[in-house]
Amino acid sequence: MNDLIFTPITLSTVADLALVLGASLICGLVIALVYRLGTEHPSKYMIITILTMPAIVQAVIMLVNGSIGAGVAVAGAFSLVRFRSLPGNSRDIVLLFFAMASGIAMGMGYVGYGALFTVVIAVVILLADRLVPSDHTKNSRLLKIYLPEDADYGSLFDDIFGEYAVSAVLDGVRTVRMGTMFELRYIVTLKDPKREKEMIDKIRCRNGNLTVSCGLFPADRAEL
Repeated sequence: MNDLIFTPITLSTVADLALVLGASLICGLVIALVYRLGTEHPSKYMIITILTMPAIVQAVIMLVNGSIGAGVAVAGAFSLVRFRSLPGNSRDIVLLFFAMASGIAMGMGYVGYGALFTVVIAVVILLADRLVPSDHTKNSRLLKIYLPEDADYGSLFDDIFGEYAVSAVLDGVRTVRMGTMFELRYIVTLKDPKREKEMIDKIRCRNGNLTVSCGLFPADRAEL
């Protein structure tokens, strides 16, 4: 059993290469499924990236294995890469590193260890998704309210939030429109989503009928 997990494949035949490549793609598929099952609005391109990353990393590691100069060159190339997309999500970045680690294990010939590592970490992530409670529920909203620059917004909407919301937290304040207005961002958990319009109407009366926007709070807005 230990030999199966910790003894690397020599990667000296076409059959060995095919085995490692196939195992890398299977690990990528498992990690992509973890992403798909745990993400409310999965990205097609993120799925493709996670699916293919173990195989790509495995190929790179195989090519530079034993060559210090080539390894340094590849490390320099990877250092130029930036994770660029919509605002970064910590869970997505963890999955990318997960896929990369799996590919490194496969590229070094440790197919058994790479497969075991992939299965164990995938199970841990899925269990965490199910057992760790979310900070926000389906009743959570991201509420943006515009106010004149001379408005005292400290407790302006407390009575409205007390009537319609379980909780309301001021998430941020910024000036807009050349500093002539404030934009307040609240994280609101509604008591009854069906009364959302009533709450917005009362806020509009309070802020002089300026812009008010209320949308679903992103379930995975855990940014780095």
